[in-house]
Amino acid sequence: MAFSNTRLVLMAVVVSLSLAACGRQDAGTRAEPLDNFTAEQIWKRGEYELENRNRPKDAVHYFSEIERLYPYSEWAKRALIMQAYSHHKAGQYDEARGAAQRFIDNYPGDEDAAYAKYLLALSYYDQIDEVGRDQGLTFQALQGLREVIEQYPDSEYAKSSVLKFDLAFDHLAGKEMEIGRYYLKRGHHTAAINRFRVVVEDYQTTTHTPEALMRLVEAYLGLGLTDEAQTAGAILGHNFRSSPFYQDAYAQLRGRGLTPTPQGNSWLTRIYREVIQGRWL
Repeated sequence: MAFSNTRLVLMAVVVSLSLAACGRQDAGTRAEPLDNFTAEQIWKRGEYELENRNRPKDAVHYFSEIERLYPYSEWAKRALIMQAYSHHKAGQYDEARGAAQRFIDNYPGDEDAAYAKYLLALSYYDQIDEVGRDQGLTFQALQGLREVIEQYPDSEYAKSSVLKFDLAFDHLAGKEMEIGRYYLKRGHHTAAINRFRVVVEDYQTTTHTPEALMRLVEAYLGLGLTDEAQTAGAILGHNFRSSPFYQDAYAQLRGRGLTPTPQGNSWLTRIYREVIQGRWL
């Protein structure tokens, strides 16, 4: 029994030493001077870290070394765009933006400039869900995606940028809706109306417009402003009659003996006129 325990202890020691040796070997490889290697050899090491080991941070090291050891070369240019990509893959968005911007500044006419611009926008876009109520990065993503669409309309990144632009735009409207619902639930009708109005006026092409109109019916009824409530219902019925939000708004209006027809001369009446004339959506 004592012999078996001794064997187990020795095996554990051997395994620990082996793992430590592997760790030292990895660290040594990363720290090994690369001055005597060609740019292509260093590039292949960076590619290996990315594709075979999924270590983008280590890949950045090799691509950065190419830029240091072989400045102004074709390999340095390619390594710079790969730095941006590797930083982005590692979730290092600030660093990704920095590398992408340097590529754009240094090689504005290069065929990879479109990809650099796309990476720049993507580094903002991929942070949208992390920013909470602060929409600054969302606006930056929209600006970056628009630049890709406008400056490189024939590139392979334009179509993806259009899709992401629509999603980011929808995200902004969703945040306005979230805050508006918060106010409405607590009886702050005027504050809620201000948020829903932003959606109807500024984000009318998003998926949130039907609900925003229904919430306007609810909020205006809460304030006793029946003209505005009926007009919001009319707009909703004209554009989204099959939506469940219209059914809800219609029920609320009928419950007060009202109908979804335009009344008065509010901002909603102006929008209704534009809808009838076909100039709104």
